[in-house]
Amino acid sequence: MLTRNIAVGLDIGTTKVCVVVAEKDEIGKLNVLGKGRSNSDGLQRATVVNINKTVDAIKTAVADAERESSIRIKGVNVGISGAHVNCIHSKSEISVNQTGIVNESDVRRFLDKAKTNIKYLDIDQEIIHVIPQEFIVDDQDGVLDPIGMAGTTMTGSAYIVVGLRTKIRNIKQCIEKAGLEASALTFEPVASGIAVMKESEKKSGVVVVDIGGGTTEVAIYIDGAIRYSEVIKVAANDVTHDVAHGVKALHEVAEELKIRYGYACSKLLGEDETILIPGIEGRPQKSFPRSSLTMIIEARMMEILELVRDSIKRSGYYEYLNAGAIITGGGALMPGTEELARDVLGLDVRIGYPEGVSGGIKGSVNNPMYATVMGLVAHSLENSMFEERQVTPIVMEPAVSLEGELPADREKPAEKGKALATPEGNKIVDRLKKFWEQL
Repeated sequence: MLTRNIAVGLDIGTTKVCVVVAEKDEIGKLNVLGKGRSNSDGLQRATVVNINKTVDAIKTAVADAERESSIRIKGVNVGISGAHVNCIHSKSEISVNQTGIVNESDVRRFLDKAKTNIKYLDIDQEIIHVIPQEFIVDDQDGVLDPIGMAGTTMTGSAYIVVGLRTKIRNIKQCIEKAGLEASALTFEPVASGIAVMKESEKKSGVVVVDIGGGTTEVAIYIDGAIRYSEVIKVAANDVTHDVAHGVKALHEVAEELKIRYGYACSKLLGEDETILIPGIEGRPQKSFPRSSLTMIIEARMMEILELVRDSIKRSGYYEYLNAGAIITGGGALMPGTEELARDVLGLDVRIGYPEGVSGGIKGSVNNPMYATVMGLVAHSLENSMFEERQVTPIVMEPAVSLEGELPADREKPAEKGKALATPEGNKIVDRLKKFWEQL
């Protein structure tokens, strides 16, 4: 019996932790087997500031995903982002092997040469990705897949993603303390792009803008390859802070007001109305015009999009974005975001939802806020040799226990239950483990 091609994505965000378990179906789509989500307050601007809170959030989300998928999760593809992540363009040139036909070994040597050609890499930085942008076999340029081509020399360029060792180590510590293994690290703008882009957009030229809780990520694709990326330290949480300050309310109340009544574009707001806001700590409720709430939200969303526009223009690729922009992430759910982005960016815009998803629970992840985690799963299942990443084997077991309970070491924090303790139960588990090991 063939082993199922299953992967797990883990998105540790500033406001939420998402886990998705999925496999490829017969036609190459992602069949979602289970997902989990928990609130997160152990990060700021995509950087870990509280290990224990982050670990608890991971455990909670993983436990939910394990229950839904009936799979014991071990290895995960972890998203990584933050202002500490930088990208370097590197040239590479190698001689093709003696057969004169490019093979996998040649591609690996090409990527290794790109790494060694980096002139300025601080000792406190670590390489996360080496992504080829273009292969040139002899005089044939614009090659995306060189394997099988005849030639004597292969040149080209690679996009190398690096981050601070200490911040990467903190992410890995959280993974390990949650009882998991980081099978791979993936730069989140890359993952989001994989999830929401259509192939025609990727080739035509498109910018993917992921508005998360703590950061806004920009990734530009031209001619089928990533050319530029940037992490902006202003995002949806800043909108909530502005609302809380403007209406003088608790953060939780401001978030609810933003979601329930908010508009990113004031011209879409119809007739004005009065919103009732709960008072803080027993104080009387107060009223606030919805038009004023919209003005607060619009001002910050406009700032975010202006920063995105500046980033795109700095890249030098603004005029090449024939497919325009894709806005995704939780911040894309704000009504009016598409219209405001079109006005500010001066580009065609659509909201990005995860593409190529199948299965009975696909509706539960058909949301821009799941773009990154779905991209992480897709990235793991691609198994592309045209990208060098930090990878260790993904190990998963069936999540089996009495009465539907997860094993005690993998339960949600403060929700300890019964693990298998009877001789009969242990025999069942042993037999199942042997069965899965033989697959």
